[in-house]
Amino acid sequence: MKNYRILFYTFAILGLFLTSCNTDDEPLVASSVTYLPKITLEGSTKITLPCDTESYTDPGAIAEAGGQEIELTTSISGTYFGGNTIDGPDIYSVAYSAFNEDGIPATAFRSVYWPPCNGDLVNSITGVYEADVVRNGSTSPQYQDLGPIMIIDLGNGVYQLSDAIGGYYDYGRGYGPAYAATGMTVTANNIATNDFTLDDTTGVGAFGGTLEMDSFTVNPAAGTIKFKTSWDAGYVFEVTLTQVQQ
Repeated sequence: MKNYRILFYTFAILGLFLTSCNTDDEPLVASSVTYLPKITLEGSTKITLPCDTESYTDPGAIAEAGGQEIELTTSISGTYFGGNTIDGPDIYSVAYSAFNEDGIPATAFRSVYWPPCNGDLVNSITGVYEADVVRNGSTSPQYQDLGPIMIIDLGNGVYQLSDAIGGYYDYGRGYGPAYAATGMTVTANNIATNDFTLDDTTGVGAFGGTLEMDSFTVNPAAGTIKFKTSWDAGYVFEVTLTQVQQ
């Protein structure tokens, strides 16, 4: 009986050995090399234009995979005033994207800052400002010198603010532009006499709600604008804008 067991084990081991060595029925797996896409920007990642720029041409970028140039897609978005072309004052995000033949993506970004030129605060209130913000009667250094806050001229006496709460959440809290109160406009009937029509409303970015402009006063001698906005979430923002020298 012992000899039979030894013989059985011997054949079993031999069978396993022969089975493991037989690769005739195993499929061959083809190997390939994937070249990751790479995007190289032409020029700087951050560009600041003169305020009196008339037009802008982006330096562009080059996308490659394995040393070969591949298709590149470019998209543009204005941060505070919208738009998908760089054709006026705003802070723009330029996004470049590309895919290799296996669908693996690559992305790169550029920031383009086109500031509005400063008005004289008598005939025009356009320009770049820094903001000090008081919310519900309270402030701290965290909410001072916030910006840039921009005001642009939409024509016919209508001006638009980049943030109608002076960058309180955008810069002060560091939440970013998604929490700016964009879109608020004021209509200047006579800047020199502080005659403005304040009939517009907007939301406070991702927070939503309704924000109203309560008052708006220009002081050309001091180079400041003071305004107050009320948010239906229960907050009142008193903002002092000081024009930044260009």
